[in-house]
Amino acid sequence: MRLPLISLKQRAAAAGGAVSNGYCMMPGTFGAEIFASQGFDCVTVDLQHGLIGCSEAIPMLQLLSRLDVTPLVRVPALNEGVIMQMLDAGAMGVTCPMIETREQAARLVEYAYYPPLGRRSFGPTLPLSQYGNEYLEQANSSIATFAMIETARGVENIEAITEVEGLTGIYLGTMDLAMSLGRSRAKLFEDEVLDAAVSSIVRHAKRRGLIVGLLASGTGGIRKSIDFGFNFITAATDIGAMRSDAERAVKDYKKALELPIHSNAESERNET
Repeated sequence: MRLPLISLKQRAAAAGGAVSNGYCMMPGTFGAEIFASQGFDCVTVDLQHGLIGCSEAIPMLQLLSRLDVTPLVRVPALNEGVIMQMLDAGAMGVTCPMIETREQAARLVEYAYYPPLGRRSFGPTLPLSQYGNEYLEQANSSIATFAMIETARGVENIEAITEVEGLTGIYLGTMDLAMSLGRSRAKLFEDEVLDAAVSSIVRHAKRRGLIVGLLASGTGGIRKSIDFGFNFITAATDIGAMRSDAERAVKDYKKALELPIHSNAESERNET
């Protein structure tokens, strides 16, 4: 059974606000299926900082394409071959790190879309079997392209970057940007220099009608991000979720050991 092609852009329009995203950083379809079944709008397979290569990403994208999420990828660099391969494997969007100039953003668009918008080579192996001819008709309007802004140079060129035709959105690399600005310990919404740079990014992106994303955690952090203008929220990573749940389990165990010990005999007397 072919599933309907639901793009990130369609999800954003339907939501009328923010779209949720999760990052898969661990290879393997089993973990990806569990993670992607928790209610995210989109799930991104991370080939940059995740422990996932192209060969591991392909079956993960094949799986995600059959679930009720929009499958995305973050590629390790602005690499034409990798971008096209991931799109042919079923990714419905590409986030590219370290975009600093208009020319780099234009190349991202060029690699991701078919002519006349880009120069993507034709051969959508998985999408054709998954979506049929609908994919051919809607690929250019459905594929999402995100330029990651994570350096001072990227901030300086943000107006020109956001003017690139075909670019879907901007994704903030908060930690790298803070380090590039000489504010390595700065936290978003708590540092004037970092916040001013991020405000410029959001303002220019919104002016061009682009989606703006970032990684945000916790109810408060997510709410602040949305109020700041972000509407593509990565709320968790699989590694982060596993780590936090494991930490909670160990804390619960240690708390249990601190409780008074009740023998079985005492428990039986209390029950009678």
